[in-house]
Amino acid sequence: MVEFWWNYLWPFIVIAAQSVLLLVVLLIAIAFVLYADRKIWAAVQIRRGPNVVGPWGLLQSFADLLKFVLKEPIIPAGANKGVFLLAPLVTCVLALAAWGVIPVNAGWVIADINVGILYIFAISSLGVYGVIMAGWASNSKYPFLAALRSAAQMVSYEVSIGFVMITVLLCVGSLNLSAIVEAQNSHGLASWLGLPSWLTLFNWFWLPLFPMLVVFFISALAETNRPPFDLVEAESELVAGFMVEYGSTPYMMFMLGEYVAIATMCAMCTILFLGGWLPPLAIVPFTWVPGIVWFVFKCGAVFFMFAMVKAFVPRYRYDQLMRLGWKVFLPLSLAMVAIVAAVLQVAGLATG
Repeated sequence: MVEFWWNYLWPFIVIAAQSVLLLVVLLIAIAFVLYADRKIWAAVQIRRGPNVVGPWGLLQSFADLLKFVLKEPIIPAGANKGVFLLAPLVTCVLALAAWGVIPVNAGWVIADINVGILYIFAISSLGVYGVIMAGWASNSKYPFLAALRSAAQMVSYEVSIGFVMITVLLCVGSLNLSAIVEAQNSHGLASWLGLPSWLTLFNWFWLPLFPMLVVFFISALAETNRPPFDLVEAESELVAGFMVEYGSTPYMMFMLGEYVAIATMCAMCTILFLGGWLPPLAIVPFTWVPGIVWFVFKCGAVFFMFAMVKAFVPRYRYDQLMRLGWKVFLPLSLAMVAIVAAVLQVAGLATG
């Protein structure tokens, strides 16, 4: 019995407690990410944004949560009720599940698996199922067409994101997300050029793989249906794409899943290209700052760019969006994989 407790039950309790803590922190953070998104957009348009509920409107997201939860969910008469209600749950759960392998500091990760980046790629790919299920179960041609459009868009940019990840993996030689961050501390461009070891900023992969950083950022916008690629749910129109038949809590779960996916992409951008929790300079006072602070700061900076793109880039037409994905990003990312592999091989820097 003692052996069962220490070998099976206690590890399960620890992992469950860690998961609950992560979910609570993540959901509270998402509430303020949504607030920041609205305030940044308002500032660009020279208006106030949320400023009534709580000091400076900080509790606006929680008021919206209360409103959505208390509203009556309405299901169309001809809808497939089971799939209709399951779709937002699938979207939300898959988005949250991705955070199980994301390290926010050295050793601060629930599951430090060796195929972490593959897990993230698989989970983000599965997210399209919630969209297709919602469009089909609504039993209306408008949500169904929007769901197909969204699925084609998400799949198109998944390919580019996959090749971007491969270029990083070639430089690191590991699928482990913590190993990717540590690699940017020890053997990046600064180390190869013989620069001082404390210049960790130039060891990060944003510098040698800058084209891939741009491709990843733009592909992440399309992958999460963010402007200027929000063809699925165009906010200036009167409909909401595949969510047009949804309201109250199911609609809120779709939006929650979308913002969690955005936070995941910000975290992945930080881990792959911006050194994760590493300080920009490995000297005092930068080393005094905890790694989690650097990680949150970098994720916030990436999200700020997400929000700014929404404010100043006009929406693409659907044919432009697909052409960018298949005729520009796919050849570019494929070429970069070959170039990075060749450079590493010729320079004798290839790993594993």
